[in-house]
Amino acid sequence: QLADLSDAEGLELVNYDSIDQLKTDVENGEQQIGAVITDEALTQIATGERARIDLYFNSSTPDEFKELFTVLFSQVAYVLGGNVANIEANEEILGPDTIGNPIPARDRMRPLLAIFVIILETMGLATLLGEEIGTGTARAILTTPLRVEGLVLAKGVTGFSMTFLQALVIVAATGGLQSQPSLIIATLVMGSLLATAIGFLLASVARDMMSVLAWGILVIILLAIPAFGVLVPGLLTNWSQAIPSFYLVDTIHRAANFGAGWGDTGGNLLILAVYNVVLFGLGIWVLRRKLA
Repeated sequence: QLADLSDAEGLELVNYDSIDQLKTDVENGEQQIGAVITDEALTQIATGERARIDLYFNSSTPDEFKELFTVLFSQVAYVLGGNVANIEANEEILGPDTIGNPIPARDRMRPLLAIFVIILETMGLATLLGEEIGTGTARAILTTPLRVEGLVLAKGVTGFSMTFLQALVIVAATGGLQSQPSLIIATLVMGSLLATAIGFLLASVARDMMSVLAWGILVIILLAIPAFGVLVPGLLTNWSQAIPSFYLVDTIHRAANFGAGWGDTGGNLLILAVYNVVLFGLGIWVLRRKLA
């Protein structure tokens, strides 16, 4: 009977031999929900008695999804037993409960202040480099022995220093370094490099200052979207993970407010590093072609 359910569109049932493996996959987001139905529960369902089912959710699962899955398993019980069963769902949140464990808005905003500074500095570097390209200053500089890589390095160090120092001062002033300071500082470094890389790419593809402003505003709005997921837990779905700033926001939020360590957020830093390499490489390539 369960095999018939697994054939339903949008529903996939996966059997696990180990509860620990089930919980691991749910916590990592590989499965939407985990359920443990014991032999005793199956007997109770078949006889129409009150049955207990253990449900495991990821910490980012919205409350409405939890209610939906609870109703779903009531229907599963109906399929198994042929009658409406009285299901007692024992819910367990795996990982830090970012939804059920509310955090004061003040604490949520503290790390976000630094993130918004990093995002806004994307526009600062883009306008600075865009103006030099538009006025011909950058091309004039390249008539000297200086190469495109040297120009990128000089502007990159300037942009990175401005972004990182401002973000670090804000985080320190608001008490954001009280939990996992080394991890947060490393994340700010990766975020500052990300802002610098995006700034280079914006300045390279834009035709003039107006183009820099137009594209810059669009990029700032896009990069700011993951921050709203911190302010309103459950607002965003998994598509937001395609935005590079998601891994910056998620790491700082979890480290500052939940004490997440290097092992919990190391994957985010690795993804940020990949984004930085790709965006820097793309920016240098476009800039070289533009100034050739």
